[in-house]
Amino acid sequence: MAEALKNIIAQSLECPVCLNTFTNPKTLSCSHNYCKACLDNLLECHGNDQMLRCPVCRAETQVLNQDVSKLPTNLALKSLIEDVKNQYHLCSICKSEDKPQAVVYCQDCGKYLCITCNNTHSLWQDFISHEVLAMSEIESGKVSVRRYRKCKKHPKKDEECFCSDCRRFACFRCVVMEHKDDGHRVIEAAVYESSHLKSIEDLKSKADKKRSCFQKYVDFIDDQKERVSNVQKQCTDDINKAYAESVRQLKEKKEILILEVKGRTEGVEKELDEMKKSAQEHITHLTTIADVLTNRTKVPLDMDALAAHDTLCQDLQEALKQEDPDYKQPLQSSKKGKSITFKRNVRTDELTLGKIVNAIAKNIALPNRKDNIHSMVSTPDSRMAVGRSTGGVEIFSADGQFQQTVFKDVNILGVGFLSDDRYVILDGSNNITLYTLEYTKLNVMFETLSHGEGGISNLTVDDDDQIYVSYMQAQKIQVFSPAGGQAVRVIPCDGYVPLQITNYNDNLIIASADTIRLIDKQGVVKYESTNVGFFPIAAVSQWNTILIAIVKHGVGLVSINEYTNELNHVQNLVIDYKIEKPELLWYYLHQYRSGEIALCTPDILYIFH
Repeated sequence: MAEALKNIIAQSLECPVCLNTFTNPKTLSCSHNYCKACLDNLLECHGNDQMLRCPVCRAETQVLNQDVSKLPTNLALKSLIEDVKNQYHLCSICKSEDKPQAVVYCQDCGKYLCITCNNTHSLWQDFISHEVLAMSEIESGKVSVRRYRKCKKHPKKDEECFCSDCRRFACFRCVVMEHKDDGHRVIEAAVYESSHLKSIEDLKSKADKKRSCFQKYVDFIDDQKERVSNVQKQCTDDINKAYAESVRQLKEKKEILILEVKGRTEGVEKELDEMKKSAQEHITHLTTIADVLTNRTKVPLDMDALAAHDTLCQDLQEALKQEDPDYKQPLQSSKKGKSITFKRNVRTDELTLGKIVNAIAKNIALPNRKDNIHSMVSTPDSRMAVGRSTGGVEIFSADGQFQQTVFKDVNILGVGFLSDDRYVILDGSNNITLYTLEYTKLNVMFETLSHGEGGISNLTVDDDDQIYVSYMQAQKIQVFSPAGGQAVRVIPCDGYVPLQITNYNDNLIIASADTIRLIDKQGVVKYESTNVGFFPIAAVSQWNTILIAIVKHGVGLVSINEYTNELNHVQNLVIDYKIEKPELLWYYLHQYRSGEIALCTPDILYIFH
């Protein structure tokens, strides 16, 4: 009876997970106990989850910050385990009341044996193959004792059977009394144990294979990481080398550019210095003669004095005959110097700082086109299309050569191109029409606002073939797809009038009376600048920066500056270039793909090289 009780107590002290005696037992909210290490392993299996599911009843327990040590410790169970560990094991065979201490434990007999009984046990022929464990190894934890299950209802009976439906071990009497009904599948405990162990071994084998599979995957990832790391190191080394080389080249280029500027300007300065020297010599000559004459206090009487006086007077008269200075000559020389400018290279794919250039413009008069230019856009084949409100689109090359006129009978307010090179035409009635490359009109209708509803309109096309039409009076922008029909969306222009719109990457450039705005395609203003000037005209450069032209009305001077996508000033491209008819406000700005900048007034096209 005592031995059976010991077995029952021993089973109660086993962790359901590791099947060993509890170590630092922790209690879940469902009151089930587990080793702390076992709970750590279970929690780790759930990743970052802070909920721990009980393996017995599947109830959930929250583990704050995944710290199992914060769960309550079962102090009573821990104390009982310590007591059992400290209790000496006595021989199970000896019959005397004063039983000696056991020195070994036979796994097959399930008995503790003293020295005498162990010697007798080892001589029995049938017991030679039994597994015998030394108590010192058991107490040190090096080996585990195999427990023999005793029935809780019949402590003298071993649990020799296992009911697969009830999932419990039972003795033969319990099987007859409780597991004899249909549906109870009862097998020998040894058979179940063998099957269970085989199943566990199969699962472990599969787990080993799966673990090996994932380990190969982890090794593969490590290999890829190492390759990427090697690429990073190699690229970093290459970048550092390229940087050092680039710095060297930039320094050389800087010196060359400075010398070039010096060479160009020194020639002009030398011309101006020679003019200045000549003028100063004339001033000195006049001053000297005049001083000699005016400083005389007596009238010359003798012949020599009279002769000298007459000579000086003649010299002064000759000097006075020289024409007044001509300002055109120094102005012409200075014009050569002032036309010299530094064009910074803002392209990200080139190293050079830039180049020294002279801003030269070619003026192309548009005969019989007085005050009727209302649009300009670069063509897909790198030319410039200029639209006339009285009808027609004129095409010009980058060198200013007129090439052809198309859509002669259409009043043009806006021109754009789709990605397949189809024309998008906005006419004077705010209607949009699509044309093929062969100028054939397509039967696609767009529900735009009439001139009375929207006022004067403007047009641009983005890289996704979305068509944008702005209205000054309605203060909004309609967005259409090339399929036509109703606008797919409307962009409100809150608080400003959209005079001109230009597509810019995923944004729009809006030019108003005194402000340039960069808005996204939902209408949110990202950047704006009121420091660019009155009635600015915007365009996109071939380097994907922003060009802004300002005309000084009344004096007829135009300046063109370059800005970043955040509307920060980069450089001056054209400074105070003289144009005709500066009182008109409708101007258009674009850049050829070859680099020339085109500025169109209502009747003149200026091309800056």
